[in-house]
Amino acid sequence: MRLQDRVVVVTGSAGGIGQGLVSALLDDGAKVVMTDLDQGRLDVIAADLDPGGQRTLCVGGDLSSGKDIASIVDAAAGAFGRIDGLVNNAGAIVMDTAFDAKVDDWSMQLNVNVTAAFAMAQAVGRQMRENGGGSIVNVASNCGKDGYDNMAAYNASKAGVISLTRSLAREWAPVNINVNAVCPGGVDTPMLAAVADWLEPHIGVESGEILGGMNVTQLGRKIQPIEVGRVVAFLLSDHATIIRGQSISIDGGDTAY
Repeated sequence: MRLQDRVVVVTGSAGGIGQGLVSALLDDGAKVVMTDLDQGRLDVIAADLDPGGQRTLCVGGDLSSGKDIASIVDAAAGAFGRIDGLVNNAGAIVMDTAFDAKVDDWSMQLNVNVTAAFAMAQAVGRQMRENGGGSIVNVASNCGKDGYDNMAAYNASKAGVISLTRSLAREWAPVNINVNAVCPGGVDTPMLAAVADWLEPHIGVESGEILGGMNVTQLGRKIQPIEVGRVVAFLLSDHATIIRGQSISIDGGDTAY
């Protein structure tokens, strides 16, 4: 129970990795503030993972809105008294070739994946500074290190998250806020399945076959969302105090650095 009674805000809690994050954090004793655009889905997940409703709070919100971010932070602090951790997990991807990608889609992905993560970190970080510190984990991707075809904007946005992580870790260390990132790859989520669906007509291979080939090489399977959550839970804990400003590959060895 490394996170016993600590309060952690998780963005994108209704998504595939988001559910794994919430489950792992609850297993480690945390109280979790779940936020996403889909309030109804949040409520369903919370009822499943925390039937008594004592250790979760669901707050719908749009992270492109400063007003919604302020409401999320205020609701978390109001319900649990403080915020000890933040997991910036909310993300978006639009598949397209670099020749055909639309600038609006490029902007949307950078806004959701980088700008919103910074805005959440800033708002929560101010609370942490007032209360003696805390920990932030940004969910980047191995795409931000290696890059993959047909997702130039997503690759660039996740590289931006990696750089943001280093910047915040250095600047906020004096106020006892530790910042790290994880770089998943090959996680068994609806987003990965959607990538396979997009590729099907473009490469002439059935999406199920494509998805089957997206297993992590060394493991021979896909990574499960809760496995990502367990690494994040560790990084939020006191056991990770000496890990600072890092973007850790958690893709089963597919990325060599």
